[in-house]
This record gives sequence, structure tokens and C-alpha cells, in this order.
Amino acid sequence: MELNNTVHTLKKTNTRWMIVVFLFIVTAINYGDRATLGIAGKAMQGELGFDAADMGWVMSSFGIAYVIGQLPGGWLLDKFGSKRIYFCSILFWSIFTLLQGTVHFFVGAWAISMLFTFRFLMGFAEAPSFPGNSRITAAWFPAKERATAVAIFNSAQYFATVIFAPIMGWLTHEYGWQSVFFFMGGVGIIVSFAALFMIHNPKEHPWANEAEVQYIAEGGALVDMDQKKDSTGKKQGPKLSYLLQLVSNRMLLGVYLGQYCINCLTFFFISWFPIYLATERGMNIKAVGFAAAIPAICGFIGGISGGVFSDYLMRKTGSLSIARKTPIVMGMLFSMTMIFCNYVDSIALVILFMSMAFFGKGVGALGWAVMADTAPKEMSGLAGGLFNMFGNASSIISPIIIGYIVAWSGRFEWALVFVAGHAFVAAFSYLILVGPIKRMELKK
Repeated sequence: MELNNTVHTLKKTNTRWMIVVFLFIVTAINYGDRATLGIAGKAMQGELGFDAADMGWVMSSFGIAYVIGQLPGGWLLDKFGSKRIYFCSILFWSIFTLLQGTVHFFVGAWAISMLFTFRFLMGFAEAPSFPGNSRITAAWFPAKERATAVAIFNSAQYFATVIFAPIMGWLTHEYGWQSVFFFMGGVGIIVSFAALFMIHNPKEHPWANEAEVQYIAEGGALVDMDQKKDSTGKKQGPKLSYLLQLVSNRMLLGVYLGQYCINCLTFFFISWFPIYLATERGMNIKAVGFAAAIPAICGFIGGISGGVFSDYLMRKTGSLSIARKTPIVMGMLFSMTMIFCNYVDSIALVILFMSMAFFGKGVGALGWAVMADTAPKEMSGLAGGLFNMFGNASSIISPIIIGYIVAWSGRFEWALVFVAGHAFVAAFSYLILVGPIKRMELKK
């Protein structure tokens, strides 16, 4: 009893917020690497000689590998822990990002094939990144702070555009498109080694005191996630026999559908949006980098706002369903304002409507908070991988469909309708299909 009282009187450390800042940095690099083709794509098309449909297939190569890698990545996280797999993921995706800058040494179909291959390998290496983020957040944050924490690292996808799009646009203009891949790959390789110092389990982190660990444990954090051992003293891995329970749960199926639709908006903004500005609206590549940063700033603000609003609702109502569903549904409906771009000629109005849409998308992008709230504690990594696999199926399908829509029509009007329709379906899924949000208990 005396020890317990002593722990409660200690001033707790705030290492968990340093962890989420690091996740933010890693996620910003993650999305910066994904966005390289959006910035360098027009120059690459001109030099390497492929059209919008070819670009759609190259963009989808990332999604194909990313989806394939989700279940193995989640299994590896549960088996070997977050630290080692997170480090390897960052290191290898950064190497394959850098190698994309070498495809100019090839010609014709070989150039496209090598770009497809490096993009594919980058996607496979990135597969454990977001399940890792979710897993680390579930271990480090109590439920009443979790949405804010997830919103911080998830909002890095917008911040990535704010920071990296102008840099990549300038690099493309001054030094050629190859420099974009060399720069982004180099930054990622450096950051990968920082993960070895930053990522630890709460009970093992040298910067977290016992008061902080007890605080987050009492709030529902899974602080023992990577410390479970079986009767032989070995770390337990996930039981694949539980997989059927995950894919047959109505709540999770609704969450999966919602994430699929939300990711369609994400991949439009990080891949096709800069190309839309350059081709449909006639902006030069240097201006595109800065123009694309404006909606991204709004997305960043929306993302943080959505997380803070969700945790506010959680404290006020005590209901995960109200706290998570309200910002998701409101944000998705608001993001449909992108359709108004089809009815204006002014670049300023286009940026305004896209900024409104990006803000709404940011507010509603709480899928990973829902995942951290609902994933079974026995297989958080695999559950996150399955969630991300369903969600990122849109990274395969949507770039190809948008590419063919643009190639067929020569314009982006129906592509914007296609993307906005996904926002509506996401809102419907959370409002009607998901039902009560709670942590899933596996049947033994």
C-alpha cells in the first residue's frame, strides 16, 4: 500500500508525448515518400515517356505491395515486438525510395518496370508502419488521450505535404526529379536509426517513470503488450486461428469499409492532386508544391482538431461510440465540398474548396484511434494489419480507376465525383454499419 501511495505522489513523466512526436516525424517521412510521384510525376512522364494510365499502374504498385504486406507485417509486430520491426520497416522503405531515383538509367518499358518494382518493394517495407503506430499508441496512451495521440501522428500525412511538397517541387525544378527520391530516401535512412533509441515498451523505457506507467496502465493502455511469455518462457506470437473472428465481426467490417473509403481521399490528395493542379489547372511544378501545401495545412489543422474534439467528447460522455463516430461522420460529409471545384475556374476557389475538403478529411481520419480502441489485446498488430489491408485496398483500386477516368475523359471532373462518393460511403458505414464501438474480446 505504501509503495502504491508513493507512486501516486510522484510527478509522472511525459515520455508518451515524446513517443508520439517521434511517430509524427516517421509518419511525415512515410507520406512524403508516398507523395514523391505526385510531385515528380509530370517531369518523369515527359522524360520516361509514359501516360496517365501508366502512372496509375505505377502508383498502384505501392498499394498492391502495401496490402499484401499487412498481415505478415502485423504478425511480425506481434511476434518480435514494435522496436525491431519498426526500425527495419523505416530503413528498408527508405532504401527503396532512394533507388527510385535511379530508373532514368533504364529506357522504355524497362524504366517503367523498374519504377514499378522499387515502388512495390517500398510499399511492402512500409506495411508494418501504421499497425506499428497503432500498436505503440495502444501501449503508451490511456483511452482518454488516445484519439489526440493518434490524431497527432496521423496528421503528419498533411504536414508531410506542407514541409516536403515545396522542397520536392524546388528540387525537381532546380536539380531534376531524381533528386526528390535521393533526398527523401536519405532522410528516412537517418531517422530509422533514431527509432532504436526512441521506441521501447513503457515499462522498459529509460525516460518513463513508474508514475507514468501506472497512469497509462490504469487508463487502459496495454503496457505489457510485448512482454507476454508462454509456459516455456518464449514470447507469444499471434494465433492465426483468431483471424476468422476478426473478419466476421460486424463492428470491424464497418470500420474496414470506412477506412477503405477514407484512404481513397488520402491517396487522391497525396498522388493525383498535384497532377490535377499541374495538368487540369495549368500550374507550373514549382507553384504546385506551394499550392498543394495550403490544403495540407488545413488537413493538418482538421486532423488535430478531430482528435482533440473526439477526446473531449470521450471525457464528457464516456461513450467511445459518440466520441469517435461524431467527428468521423461530420468530417467525411464536409470533405465532399471538393465537388465544387468542378464548377469554378478560379485557382483561388479551387484551393479554397480543396482546403475545405482536406480539413473535413482530417477531422474524420480517426480510423486508427478506433482501431486502437477495438483491437483484441492478444493480436493488436495483426488486427491493425488486417484493418490497414482492407483500408489500403483503395490504394490499389483508386489510382488505377482515377488514371483511367482521366485518360478516358481527358479531365478530372468525374474523378472528383468518384473520390467524394467515397467520403459519403465512409460516413454511412460509421453511422449505420459499425454499431457500438468497444474492444473486441476473442473467443478462446
